[in-house]
Amino acid sequence: MERKKMNMKKTTNWMAAALAAAVIIGGGTALDRSNHTMAAPSGQNVSITISGGYETDPQDHGRPVVLIAAALGVPTEVFREAFSGVTPAELSSGGPTAQEAQSNKAALLKVLAPYGITNDRLDEVSDYYRYNGQQSRTWKIVPATAAAIVKNGVVTGIAVTNPGSGYSSAPTVTINSPNGTTTAKATVSYSKDFAKNGSISSITLK
Repeated sequence: MERKKMNMKKTTNWMAAALAAAVIIGGGTALDRSNHTMAAPSGQNVSITISGGYETDPQDHGRPVVLIAAALGVPTEVFREAFSGVTPAELSSGGPTAQEAQSNKAALLKVLAPYGITNDRLDEVSDYYRYNGQQSRTWKIVPATAAAIVKNGVVTGIAVTNPGSGYSSAPTVTINSPNGTTTAKATVSYSKDFAKNGSISSITLK
């Protein structure tokens, strides 16, 4: 009799587990165990669009100063101070002469060297974030991607699936769903690491 009760108890526990699984699967959602959130099902008609995020401060005249400063590991205002001593060459002239380039480098290092910035590191960062404003060519950019977190048919959050890099300002995040279109707030983080500099660290619903 006691063994029969134990068997019934095991059967009940198994059925309860199976029922719980059926509820999760049947509801069209999948449990993301890494962050304990309900990930958007593949069949859910919700899309996330990330656009823009490459605007720069007007005083920087199109240069991604916030990215350059972060890659060098100095405050943005410090790099602006350093760059104030530079005389940019006209792109139409083919770029600066050797003498102009040397003079500009000296002006930059005069301010940046006390922060531990070497000539080689300055060259590396400058080359990575080089751009051509006349031809509307930006610096190196890796677009970010994200997915909606849906619970009971409602978008409850946004998961960043690829943080991207190269964002000089917060991009616009648009959520398109059967319930309409809305926006979310993206937070951009900066780093000395090119692959992480100007990446999206989080996206929150407004």
